[in-house]
Amino acid sequence: MLAGVDHVQLAAPPGSEERLRAYYTEVLGMTEIPKPPVLAARGGCWFAAGPVQLHLGVEEDFRPARKAHPGLRVEGIEAYAHRLEACGALVVWDDDLPGHRRFYSQDPVGNRIEFLEKHG
Repeated sequence: MLAGVDHVQLAAPPGSEERLRAYYTEVLGMTEIPKPPVLAARGGCWFAAGPVQLHLGVEEDFRPARKAHPGLRVEGIEAYAHRLEACGALVVWDDDLPGHRRFYSQDPVGNRIEFLEKHG
């Protein structure tokens, strides 16, 4: 029986860790969490916000995920969208999911991320 999602992993190009750290900590407000030493040697970085974890792994032949994406629940979605825009991130609103307010954005290496808040 599945009990929950432990983490979501996205790919990133070699050498992009500093840009990813700035985005995921300063823009999204996540905390970087340490990788086990054997995995840290492979590059990449891990982030958490409460029970949510995103892992960024280095992929030599990197291509950003344009359709596949994590869906992150937020509180105060309008303010959160303004926060991203103030940091230079693109915010694209989508009203097609009933009962939710949501938008899409991209991390610094082009991975798609969905942000959503339930209404009602």
